[in-house]
Amino acid sequence: MSRTCGWARGWGSCLARRVLAAVDPNEPGHYPVCPMLRFTGVFCPGCGGLRSAHAFAHGDLTAALGANALAVAGYVVFAAVWMLWAVRASRGRPLRIGLAPGYWWGIGAVLLVFSVVRNLPFGSALAP
Repeated sequence: MSRTCGWARGWGSCLARRVLAAVDPNEPGHYPVCPMLRFTGVFCPGCGGLRSAHAFAHGDLTAALGANALAVAGYVVFAAVWMLWAVRASRGRPLRIGLAPGYWWGIGAVLLVFSVVRNLPFGSALAP
């Protein structure tokens, strides 16, 4: 990936965050409803992610964690990796992140467990 492409992706991400910060997902009609929730009544791992990102962009960490705690962890990881990439790109060294298949299976397992627990009665605190 070229440096220009990487910077364009970074600025695109910042622009998307600005739009999300400006348009409140808590008001109906601004964003589509999650298809999984609409057709099955089951919360997917991403349900509440837009509300979480909106609250996070406004600095309301409590509301962001209440909407989707896993998404907040994802925002922090994304920001850390993006900063690492920016530092390495400014020094002319490419950033290569190669995760072994075991890590991908682990990420999938965390998403699956999060999805199941947030739909059970004792995990209702994780539901948006």
